[in-house]
Amino acid sequence: MTKAVILDLGGVIVAFDFKRAYARLEGMCDCPAAEIPQRLRSTDLVPRFERGLIEPQAFVEQLCSLLTLRATYEQFCGLWTSVFFPEPLIPESLLEPIREHHRLVLLSNTNRIHFEMIDRTFPLLRHFDARVLSYQVGATKPSPEIYREAIKQAQCRAEECFFADDIPLFVEGAVREGIDAVRFESAEQLERELSRRQVI
Repeated sequence: MTKAVILDLGGVIVAFDFKRAYARLEGMCDCPAAEIPQRLRSTDLVPRFERGLIEPQAFVEQLCSLLTLRATYEQFCGLWTSVFFPEPLIPESLLEPIREHHRLVLLSNTNRIHFEMIDRTFPLLRHFDARVLSYQVGATKPSPEIYREAIKQAQCRAEECFFADDIPLFVEGAVREGIDAVRFESAEQLERELSRRQVI
């Protein structure tokens, strides 16, 4: 029996595309937009930021140096958060009935700059009873630690948790911890999965 619903953030609740930010960064640095992801992957700067191992100000300074980017901290935060689309992927009306009888937990690989902006911009996050965020936990999916923290925040056994994520690798990580997990495809598909489990 499902007692808690755990949902990913990016790609499940909010849509994003990093190319939106790369295009805007291109005009402020010496690096073409197409080369920015390669530059970022050449270091562990972003993964460390998502695990909370580096503070936002230091992250911005190091990333600006990496890309020879000419921007203030505030300008960068505006560019960095432009990856998100304004409309959520799932309606708020889908979350409301879940909370009536189930605990609702957010589980996300994210960083402080992104999440603080999302928290201000998307009111539907108020429906979540707990938030398990990689930069606070110090671990990212698919590491076991972050799923175990989500189970702890769900306040039930792993097999009593249902989890949806858009990335198969992260779904597999949850399954290894005993969680009932599926890949998210659409709001309609998620609603069907929840109905099958008598959550809504």
